[in-house]
Amino acid sequence: MTSAVPISPAVLGRGRSLAVDGHVDESRAVLTTRGELVHGCADVLARALADLPDAVSRIDADMSGVVFMDTAGLDFLKALRDHGDRLRVPVTARHWNGQPRRILELAGLDTTDPLRAPARRAPQEPTDPVPMPSAVALERAEQLHSLREEIEQLRFAISSRPVIDQARGILMAMHACTSEQAWHILREASQLSNTKLRTVAATVTASTERPDGPPPPTELREALRTALERCLN
Repeated sequence: MTSAVPISPAVLGRGRSLAVDGHVDESRAVLTTRGELVHGCADVLARALADLPDAVSRIDADMSGVVFMDTAGLDFLKALRDHGDRLRVPVTARHWNGQPRRILELAGLDTTDPLRAPARRAPQEPTDPVPMPSAVALERAEQLHSLREEIEQLRFAISSRPVIDQARGILMAMHACTSEQAWHILREASQLSNTKLRTVAATVTASTERPDGPPPPTELREALRTALERCLN
């Protein structure tokens, strides 16, 4: 027998929202998460978990509807894991996509289910080191360098979140686009103009603060126009 577990969408701020709803099938609870895992997401999860019946013996979270996450998403996962530990029931968080999946990769977590405990490696007999071909070593070094750059960019984006959120809200209001589309527009304009994401967001915000606000530089204005055409057409 299936019973509904209604969870009202919780608005976390301008341009940011998170909804957790689901149902209970016998003793298995299925939670569906949609929106962004940002500051306050663990509180929304706590309300959803509090509504679950005491007889629940398993909790599975479907994360396919999550479009963005920052470091607060790790708090969400910790809260879900801690709840399972307190009740001594298994919990999973599966079906990650896009940017949230990439965050899990950068954090060194299992993208299939970050709540799953890492497998222990069996002890191996010591062997003589095998020399790595120089071409392979060079390729891996380049990949590591690119990964480090991406991590730094993500850290900077997270620290610059307020101005970026404001710029996303402006784009959503001006062009009737979604939060995810606004994010892609800013990122595309940043790449096309070779300008830092926070600078692009600050320029968008400054140009709309007052009627006589300064227009974006020509190169950035062209990049924004191209990004809008690519993302909205």
